[in-house]
Amino acid sequence: MHAPLSPQAPAEALRATLAELVDGLPPRQAAQATARLIANYRGATPTDAPVLRDRSDVVAYAAYRMPATFEADRAALGALADAVPGWTPPGHTDIGGGTGAAVWAAADIWPDPADGSAPRPVTVLDWAEPALALGRELAARAPSAALRAARWRRARIDAALDVPPSGLVTVSYVLGELTPADRTAVVDAAAGAAEAVAVVEPGTPDGYRRIIEARDRLVAAGFHVAAPCPHSAACPIEEGTDWCHFAARVSRSSLHRQVKGASLAWEDEKFSYVAATRFPPGPATARVVRRPQTRKGQVLLDLCRATEALSRETVTKRQGPLYRAARDTAWGDPWPPREDPAP
Repeated sequence: MHAPLSPQAPAEALRATLAELVDGLPPRQAAQATARLIANYRGATPTDAPVLRDRSDVVAYAAYRMPATFEADRAALGALADAVPGWTPPGHTDIGGGTGAAVWAAADIWPDPADGSAPRPVTVLDWAEPALALGRELAARAPSAALRAARWRRARIDAALDVPPSGLVTVSYVLGELTPADRTAVVDAAAGAAEAVAVVEPGTPDGYRRIIEARDRLVAAGFHVAAPCPHSAACPIEEGTDWCHFAARVSRSSLHRQVKGASLAWEDEKFSYVAATRFPPGPATARVVRRPQTRKGQVLLDLCRATEALSRETVTKRQGPLYRAARDTAWGDPWPPREDPAP
């Protein structure tokens, strides 16, 4: 068994571990496996069998998808942490966690206790044993004690799923694989087990619709929306006209570039998400829901506001510190900044 990596942030540790894992993997084999996986993940037909069938599938998935899933999960959990700054999850259960991107992301947002006390318990549930095996292998080399001690448990992700009580429950890139009835049951099971729930899906119209369904069920179960929405009322986007999604920057490995036939060292992962808590959070006053438009002497921000409405705000150079803050604001950020910029 490999020794844990030297202390470093989980993001860098995961990249290093994946690079070792896929070193020497033939690009053609990876391309064939990822082509089938992409068809599954983007397809509209739910499956009642694991998408990841064997180790070659799982290694291809880890090389192709895990970095992007990690960055989307980290963005969603970071927004949750911003909304509840005094809260640290006492435990974490990841439903359909596969190779563990969400638990790696949580370890980056909420590190191990600095006082040396026991790390929070972490459980990953998935129905694909090859994915669990690889996740276990990756976690054994993690700098986080919580990841190294994580439990990787095989379980069918359906209406019969038993979710252990946990502070945080994540459901990441899973709902699209389920039937409508199983999606409802899984979200309800997550709500019944957690203090906070984060659901992440691809940033497509279908992914957004699944997020809205999950959001509605969480609110009906008594949860408060912590992010991205600045309120728990109905989404102000008119159905069929648009969809709420965000982007996370992902570094591409050399294999990743080969598999995708790409030249850039990065890509943007589009995702939709909702994070909600049983206790009242401190959500943003507004959220930037489109890429800011920077023009000469002004920045245009498209916002979803706590007033339950969408609007555009123009911040001009005459507004000084606020203008400088707007120039640094990214798609998905809260607005205005939680701490007013210094004059």
